Amino acid sequence: MSSIRIKDVAKLAGVSTATVSHVINKTRFVSDETKRRVLGAIENVGYAPNVHARNLASGKSRTLGLIISDITNPFFPDLVKSIQEKALVLGYDVVVLNTNYEPERDAPYVQRLLELQVRGVMILTTEMDLSAIERLSSRKIPVVFLDIGKVGPHISNIRVNYEKGVHQAVEHLLALGHRQVAFISGPMHFKSAEIRRQAFLKTMKKQSASMHTEPVIYEGDFKLESGQQAVKAFLALKHRPTAIVAANDLMAVGALRELGRAGLQVPKDISVIGCDDIWLAKLTDPQLTTIMIPRGEIGSAAVEAVSQVNSARAHAGREIRIQTELLVRESTGSVSTVT
Repeated sequence: MSSIRIKDVAKLAGVSTATVSHVINKTRFVSDETKRRVLGAIENVGYAPNVHARNLASGKSRTLGLIISDITNPFFPDLVKSIQEKALVLGYDVVVLNTNYEPERDAPYVQRLLELQVRGVMILTTEMDLSAIERLSSRKIPVVFLDIGKVGPHISNIRVNYEKGVHQAVEHLLALGHRQVAFISGPMHFKSAEIRRQAFLKTMKKQSASMHTEPVIYEGDFKLESGQQAVKAFLALKHRPTAIVAANDLMAVGALRELGRAGLQVPKDISVIGCDDIWLAKLTDPQLTTIMIPRGEIGSAAVEAVSQVNSARAHAGREIRIQTELLVRESTGSVSTVT
């Protein structure tokens, strides 16, 4: 059987090959009726456009690169899903690469994306090799970062307002009577982890006059096991905390697990707050109070930042601000009179 070509689709739909091309590439307005006939013909004959050849011919790729930190952290699959949905609407494919929090992977990943001639790159990680950034910048490829970027030509940065959410979390605990509040941070060499830690300390400092002790901080690694280790360290203290704020939900879930193993009830004996609002937060017992970070909003903003190549905003780069919000569920309650 001979291979199916674009002219076969055009003949069946009763249109020109140029019209079929415009429908496939979304390069010109085509009426809904004509579009329906073309798409029906494509499905009928089983036509599959040669994407690589199309990119070579037009000089424009319809592929975006996405680099993330940890595909096993539920935060990132939600983010990837929102990015793919937005990219699909705009007619782009997405290549996803996972660093596992290892910056040394950045350079080979960037090289791979350059070889694929991607239209833009979304680097939504907590770490980044600066030399890799320079390679993308020198090629004038639009790039968007999550928290770690510096806005410049072709470079945008998504800035999450962690401070607002952390402030709300601490204020919520203080209103419940807690004064001995501990914090599980992410690795301090990650910018977003340091921002969350500083926000916690700043809010606690405002209440220093009513504090029983200095706030305790345990440096975790954003993974579930470090939440467990943090709780072990907290429970060994002379003055145990009555509440814990974790820099992400995975560590908060680890904390809940270890507190249960220690025979403590949440929130009767100790309150716990996470950050991210991953799907696990609603499945814990009790359901986790957490700082919601809107992945859908981040994903949509990221795709728009790197796909609008011909716009003045894309050339200049921009700062995109994302707000957070505390979601109060079942894992926080009034401080116990027994410490």
